[in-house]
Amino acid sequence: MNLSLYSAATGMEAQQLNLNNIANNLANVNTVGFKRSKIQFQDLLYQKPRNAGSESDGGNKVPTGIEVGNGSRVAATSKDFTQGQLTNTGAQFDLALQGDGFFEIQRPDGTTGYTRDGSFKLSATGQVVTTDGMPVLSGFQSVPPGTTNVTVSQNGQVTYQTASGNTTFQLTLARFANPSGLNSLGGNLYSENAASGPPETGQPGTQGFGSVMQGYTETSNVNIVEEMVNLIVAQRAYEVNSKAIQASDEMLQNINQLKR
Repeated sequence: MNLSLYSAATGMEAQQLNLNNIANNLANVNTVGFKRSKIQFQDLLYQKPRNAGSESDGGNKVPTGIEVGNGSRVAATSKDFTQGQLTNTGAQFDLALQGDGFFEIQRPDGTTGYTRDGSFKLSATGQVVTTDGMPVLSGFQSVPPGTTNVTVSQNGQVTYQTASGNTTFQLTLARFANPSGLNSLGGNLYSENAASGPPETGQPGTQGFGSVMQGYTETSNVNIVEEMVNLIVAQRAYEVNSKAIQASDEMLQNINQLKR
């Protein structure tokens, strides 16, 4: 059986998924708090007509065997949570995280989501919410009417200044043992699962948690030049695999013509 047809087909399928992943990274180059995805490949099972170390004629053991691969597959896609650049917006409810940690968000179904997108807004009731209107947890309190100024320190201490006095409280962040295992939900949100482990909460700027930067947002960590290089490599790999299928097909045609 001509395995090259099937091996090259698995290579084309893997490179198509690779191309989809690169395209998604490039599409989100301006998405606040976005983390690029990396794709990982594995080779498939091997056919072994002769195993290394098996006995040959005369009782000798062969030093190497015969192995024929069956192609490749996508093993995993993981998020790269390296720090993105901070952009100064000047908005008092724009908060960027410099270092490890996530903001906690209450999703519409009541569960908790996690995000690095700190471009928060204020609802009509004074609640701090995301751009989709989901309440921000992480210790946030509603902004009282008549608030003249909001300050957030790097260690997460928030102060609401009003004519009748100041209100001060402490923010908390969440982090995970394996953030790459988080489920991506879209809308700049993640959810925990068995792979990520349970969330650990703590105060910003302490015990390895990142600090909070008011008036800033964290940009995507997508490197356009790197993604364009990956795009070219994926395109060439896809093209080479298609050439292998074409060559295999021509070889089969030559074999069929031998019968005539």
